[in-house]
Amino acid sequence: MNYGLYLSASGVLTNSYRQDVFANNLANVETIGFKPDVPAIRQRRPEAVEDPGTGSAFRQRLLERLGGGVLAGPQRIDFTPAPLKPGGDLDVALRGENAFFAVRTNEGGQQSIRLTRDGRLSRDPDGYLVTAAGNHRLLDTHDRPIQLGLIGPVKIDPAGRVIQDGETIAQIQVTGVNDLTSLRKQGSSLFAWTEKSDPRIAPSDPTIKPGYVESSGVDPIRALMDMISATKEGTANGNLIRYQDQLMDRAVNTFGRVA
Repeated sequence: MNYGLYLSASGVLTNSYRQDVFANNLANVETIGFKPDVPAIRQRRPEAVEDPGTGSAFRQRLLERLGGGVLAGPQRIDFTPAPLKPGGDLDVALRGENAFFAVRTNEGGQQSIRLTRDGRLSRDPDGYLVTAAGNHRLLDTHDRPIQLGLIGPVKIDPAGRVIQDGETIAQIQVTGVNDLTSLRKQGSSLFAWTEKSDPRIAPSDPTIKPGYVESSGVDPIRALMDMISATKEGTANGNLIRYQDQLMDRAVNTFGRVA
């Protein structure tokens, strides 16, 4: 098999993966609290280096200098804080990179604690303070759902206290995590942790901005340019596959003819 075909095919596959990531980011440019994904590509080592058991008889030093193409590397989440914009009376936003609200979700009948940056809040029919995306119940500092009284105006102060009729009825839990790379997306701007132990820690700056929400962390211009770049690079590698196929056709059917 033509070694160049493998190199070009790896370029097509990895850039297709990059396209998918950038397209998802671009689709969430207006999603409140969304954090963009950052794809990574790493160089693949030549086969003789990856599998030294093949023996020196199969080594092609000239080809090894070309490398083994590219592979998709670990994907990470960019938690850089996004600009805040005005929201509703119960909406809240967080400042700082390592700070999250804690909510309780119901996944297949099993309740779990998840983290989010989406601070759009409302009151459900049972009086609980819930998120606008998914109706997940917001938790206080003791991991209990926050339940409001049936009547009376409600406000949230910068310290995260939920105040109704002049009395503090709950304290919104704002938490950090000991390792941001341990968080994985669960959809609806929710994050779960992959560690077995609870990674929640006290945030360094748990400042809440009442009446605001955090906009999407996606820069639409940059996301669009990244999408175009991945498309161009994938197309270029696809063209290389076609050129190499034509060269092999010439080599076999033209130069390989016996007079």
